[in-house]
Amino acid sequence: MPGREYDRVLDTAADQHGYITTEQARTLGIQADTIRKMAARDTLERVSWGVYRVPTFPQSPFAQYMEACLWPAGAMGVISHESALAIRELSDVNPSKVHLTVPKHFRVRREIPRHLVVHNADLADEELASVEGVPTTTVRRAIEDCHRQHLGPALLRQAIEEGQRQGYLRADDAQKLRELTLG
Repeated sequence: MPGREYDRVLDTAADQHGYITTEQARTLGIQADTIRKMAARDTLERVSWGVYRVPTFPQSPFAQYMEACLWPAGAMGVISHESALAIRELSDVNPSKVHLTVPKHFRVRREIPRHLVVHNADLADEELASVEGVPTTTVRRAIEDCHRQHLGPALLRQAIEEGQRQGYLRADDAQKLRELTLG
């Protein structure tokens, strides 16, 4: 039967769609060996290096995004680019991979999973947001990033209009984005 350590893991995982990292467990006073033992007993499920999921936690539509944010050991990733639009359902964009931004200085020292695209950028606080507890870039930053990556004008227009309609963009910001992205 799970004990106090499991309860601490569960408290953290509950705020992260069922996920926890070994680093987060360590800050809770739980040794990495204990986490590995929990995984061996199927109390936790190892999903990638240093990232675990509580298998009894209900699957969430945001789970893949949270898992992606926790994947870069040593830095928290932020959902960005097309994925930041998709998580908010702001356009018909349907990225085949989850786009993640990590700090410029952060270097991935292991193979990047095929379902991720990792971008490096130093984001200002005003470029950060959250969707259901998942760290994301703001809608404005996501649209700017998509424009730099040459996302089609129809999808950009749709994201701007929907972003303004849903209250993510003020009228003046929406107009500036139209001028930037649509000429």
